[in-house]
Formats: sequence, C-alpha cells, structure tokens
Amino acid sequence: MMEAAMSFSQGINDEYEKFIRRMNPPRVVIDNEYCKNATVIQVDSANEHGILLEVVQVLTDLNLIITKAYISSDGGWFMDVFNVTDQNGNKITDEGVLDYIRKSLGPDACFTSSVRRSIGVKQSMDHTSIELIGSDRPGLLSEVSAVLTHLKCNVVNGEVWTHNTRAAAVMQVTEEETGGAITDPERLSMIKKLLCNVLKGSNKSREAKTVVSHGGTHTERRLHQMMFADRDYERSSDDALGESQRPDVNVVNWHDRDYSVVTIRSKDRPKLLFDAVCTLTDMQYVVFHGNVDAEGPEAYQEYCIRHVDGSPVKSDAERQRLVHCLEAAIERRVSEVGLKLELCTADRVGLLSDVTRIFRENSLNVTRAEVTTRSGKAVNTFYVCDASGYPVDSKIIDSIRQAIGQTILQVKNNPEEANQNPQESPSRFLFGGLFKSRSFCNFGLVKSYS
Repeated sequence: MMEAAMSFSQGINDEYEKFIRRMNPPRVVIDNEYCKNATVIQVDSANEHGILLEVVQVLTDLNLIITKAYISSDGGWFMDVFNVTDQNGNKITDEGVLDYIRKSLGPDACFTSSVRRSIGVKQSMDHTSIELIGSDRPGLLSEVSAVLTHLKCNVVNGEVWTHNTRAAAVMQVTEEETGGAITDPERLSMIKKLLCNVLKGSNKSREAKTVVSHGGTHTERRLHQMMFADRDYERSSDDALGESQRPDVNVVNWHDRDYSVVTIRSKDRPKLLFDAVCTLTDMQYVVFHGNVDAEGPEAYQEYCIRHVDGSPVKSDAERQRLVHCLEAAIERRVSEVGLKLELCTADRVGLLSDVTRIFRENSLNVTRAEVTTRSGKAVNTFYVCDASGYPVDSKIIDSIRQAIGQTILQVKNNPEEANQNPQESPSRFLFGGLFKSRSFCNFGLVKSYS
C-alpha cells in the first residue's frame, strides 16, 4: 500500500512539473555580438532543484569553457547567463553546437522528473557499466584491466580518479566475442568477485565495492557521487597536501537574507564550475544566486545557498563538512604532480591492460585516466607520477615512448617535449605488435533579452 501511495504521489508530482513546464517553457537565447571575446548564453525557465546542474552539465559535456556566469533563481523563476568559449578561447560559431544547446535546454527538450534526478544519464544496452571503489595503490589500474582482459572484456570507455588514498572508476565494457553488453549472470558475478578481490588488496580496514549494471550513467557526476559516499573528503592528520595548495573555500551565513554564502577561490581549470555545482546539488543545497569569474588564471565562485529544506547552514560541523566536500570535489580532478600522457592507436581487447602494465613495470603510478574509443581508435589520457608520488624522470618517459612508439604516446605537459619532433621508434616492435589493430558586482553588465 505504501509503495502504491508513493508511486501515485510521484505520478502527481511528475504531471504537475510537466504542467508548469508547458505554462512556462524554457527559453534559450544565444548572443555572439554583445561580448567581444565570448558567446553569451542565457537560459530562463521555471525553477526546479537540479536545473542549474542540468544547464552546466550540457555546456561542460560540449567541452566549452565558462569564463563568467550569473545565476539567479529566487522565487519560481530561474535565470542563468554564461559567457563561454571553445577550448582555444574563441566564440562558439558552429551552428551544430549552438543548435544542440538550444534543443537540449530549450522548450523542445523533453524532461521528466526521473531524468532530472539522474541528469545526463543515457540508457544503453550496447555495453556493461562497472563501478569500482577501493584503496588506491601503485599498479591498481594495471591489475584491474588485466583481470578484465583475462575475462575477455574490452574497456571501450571509462574514467579513473584517485583522491586521498582512495580510487574510483566507472568503466564501460563489452564482450570480446559479441562486442555487446555482458548479460550472463554467472560471468557478471565472476567479474564482480574478481575485481572486488583486486580492489581489497591487503587493506582490510576500508571497504571495496564493485557494481555492475546495464543502465546508463553520467560518468563524471557518478564519480563525484561515489567518492562522496566513500567519504574521501575526510582527511587524515598526516595529509601530505599543504593548506596553501588547497582551494580557498569559505562558508558564512548572511543572516539578513537567511542565506549561507559560499566563496571559492582556486586555480582555474576546465570543468571547475561543474565540479562545484555537482557537489552542491548532490549535497542537497539549492543555489539561489551565484557569480562566477574565471577570466584569469584564478577562478572566483560565489553562491548564496540554502538546504532543500529551506534552511541555511545550521552548525559549524555542517559548515566544515561543506568546506571539505567542496575542496575534495575540486581536488579530485587536479593532477598537479602528474605528467599527462596521451595515447592514440587502433583499439583492441587488452590494450589498456598492456599499456598500464608497461607503466607499472617502469614504476609509474596512474593518478587519473580517461579512456575513450572513437571509430575503432583508442584515445586515452593518463596522468602519471612515480610510485612515490613525485614527478617522473624524463629518461623513464623516453624509454617508454621508444618502446611503444613516440607518435602513439605523446607527452602533453612536459616543457622538454616542446623542442622535440616526434619520430617513430624502430624499437616499437619489441612488444610483438602490441599496438596493431584490434561577488555579483564583479560580473559586470549582463545584457537583458526580455
């Protein structure tokens, strides 16, 4: 009876929200004339919890750089203004991209309550999603990918994050034989069991978890949720990261307006705004006003928030937890020490296992990884440091690139590479064809489109 009542209530809420949307359809206005160095995107709609993240996620998934943002959602109406550029700092002129933004955020978008609660989720049956969480250690990604290769699974997409001694991964895998999702319950059970054993390692004090599903997920948001649930924001007394290296996060209560004001200052980087808004949303805070300025090397973010129950931050313990969670959200994607390596070659089963094994054999530790397959090509990015957490000796990188092939494995943030012309190494075939086929005042004037 209770489940039936909850289902009936949810159905009424969905219908009410659809009615509100029909009466107040979202409006998207894109202007390439007003600002001389950015495209201005304004989104107006009926206000709902999670809509800010919805908008930010669409822009972030297109790899757009948000240089400024103004947010206002007091009352029942939501207005967001973003200044955005492409990765090269240019305005967005591609009509395909602009049309996608209009359709994704405008009145033609078909949103339901269930979709908003899992923003960005795309259902798919052509792969199996595997979520992993456990203690980080050198060589962990190599061991995980070796198990998957042994089980004849191919990793087609995935991301791995490490933070505060913990590691989390979301991987999309397919059957080697069929190229589709893994459906055999016994194989799925075996995959979970073996991967969980790898994740546990010798650490019995912290939980390791493996989840296998056929549903879709937004990888980056899911990684934030997994690490937050794993409490990676709790710092040990011997935390090596100094206070000066952390983002500057402050939370104070604005008693006159019954808001809590969150300010964040940190080194700017792509997807920084998404990481902050994702964390605030998943912690059940609502942003009523916001100001973001990221035109220089440092990014400034300011948010007026309340909990979904309408209250500001109530205690010092809650304030400290919010500060630590936002710090963690920003740090998870940062790889200050790690060297960035990009690999591009024909995809095949076992490729990730072979590459990470080579890293492990050369005492490299992967701190973050992005695995993508595009039209049969593996385009993978690895952030690596040595096993002790220090920068990698350039001689080791040279040795690995000579073995793999310098045009296949590129170093992206090593100044020493700037004066080197990539050449194919004659010794690349030593691996036996390894890589063959297979504050609001700072925002300035915002143009009104009313």
